[in-house]
Amino acid sequence: MWNPIEGAPREELEALQVRRLQATVERVYHLVPFYRKKLDEAGVSPDEIKGLDDLKRLPFTTKQELRDNYPFGLFATPLDQVVRIHSSSGTTGKPTVVGYTAHDMEVWSEVMARTMKMADVGPKDVVHNAYGYGLFTGGLGFHYGAERVGAAVVPSSGGFTKRQLLLMKDFGATVLCCTPSFALHLFEVAKEEGYDIERDFKLRAGFFGAEPASEGLRKALTDSWKIQYVEAYGLSEIIGPGVAAGCRHGRLHVMEDHFIPEIIDPETGEVLPDGEEGELVITTVTKQALPILRYRTKDISRLHREPCACGRTLVSMESVKGRSDDMLIVNGVNVFPSQVEHVLTKVEGLTPNYVIVVDKKGLLDKLEVWVEVDDRTFADGVGALENLKKRLEQEMLNELYINVKVKLVEPKTLERSMGKAQRIIDKRPA
Repeated sequence: MWNPIEGAPREELEALQVRRLQATVERVYHLVPFYRKKLDEAGVSPDEIKGLDDLKRLPFTTKQELRDNYPFGLFATPLDQVVRIHSSSGTTGKPTVVGYTAHDMEVWSEVMARTMKMADVGPKDVVHNAYGYGLFTGGLGFHYGAERVGAAVVPSSGGFTKRQLLLMKDFGATVLCCTPSFALHLFEVAKEEGYDIERDFKLRAGFFGAEPASEGLRKALTDSWKIQYVEAYGLSEIIGPGVAAGCRHGRLHVMEDHFIPEIIDPETGEVLPDGEEGELVITTVTKQALPILRYRTKDISRLHREPCACGRTLVSMESVKGRSDDMLIVNGVNVFPSQVEHVLTKVEGLTPNYVIVVDKKGLLDKLEVWVEVDDRTFADGVGALENLKKRLEQEMLNELYINVKVKLVEPKTLERSMGKAQRIIDKRPA
């Protein structure tokens, strides 16, 4: 562990959370008019927060509210105390803006150091960081975490696949940081370029996040690159990567001395008990520039508090199943891309590249999955492809409980992603 607090007794950890939660509510009430108004409307004053059970009395915060207060309306510090500003791409409206004080940067570096220690990254490692740099928090988050533990960082950013592979080989990268889809793309191109994965590369671990990945996709990455897969979870609005990270025993531990998680029913907002599936909600309790109360992440997960063999007492969350706003409702059935991916990764002869296409046929929704076959399967001929198509459609019916039309496409015909993979094309009228 990087910090002893990761293995502290639950009583000690929860007492720390309560103190920090009380200080945060007090702070936003007096420094952020938006929160003062929301707390007053909820009938909650800061001095009424006595324990973690009072968390559910606090109002939620949504991404739309961050946009409505663009750019600095939710900041709790003046700009002369802000040392870094990040923002989202703003593809669905105004971007969400995130500010950091020097203290916030220290917290971010700390939780990212904890993340890197999940694979025992240290001074002997060369970290190839292929997350995007710039306003996106991924690249710089991993950069500072790797430096904090003493590793050498190659800030390659995204794109330029062949150059990335050249640098990974020549610089002796031992750790790879990027999205799961880009890691698979790197592997594909490495094979095409004639690299011998085990001889030419020294990779031993990879830190993957920024998009959901099914168990099958994680196994595909582990097997292809022969590395330890470390899942990294985070959101720019909360801090960036570093909210949670996966240990060697497969538990995704939340850094809950800084971020208090809850699971709620996305429809009612009711807090759900541990083990039940719902929407992840996070409250920051150490951030200065942009403290957030009960942020609705839209991510679907579960929480667990059973002891972990790694020794960490931090609560663990399950890998994100999908986002509530990415969930497709097809003829009344809820469908997550991860469910489709789970089917595809169990079947031989396919690549991990696929697209889900939803359209309308008359009054009914129509769901198609376009998936690439590999070179060997494509060479097997029309009959083999037709049998594979029928098998996949039956597997989809068994998994999703709806009829899905499968379209098998030639290798390397679907667009590759240099960052977050875009898996859904919804053609239905709004």
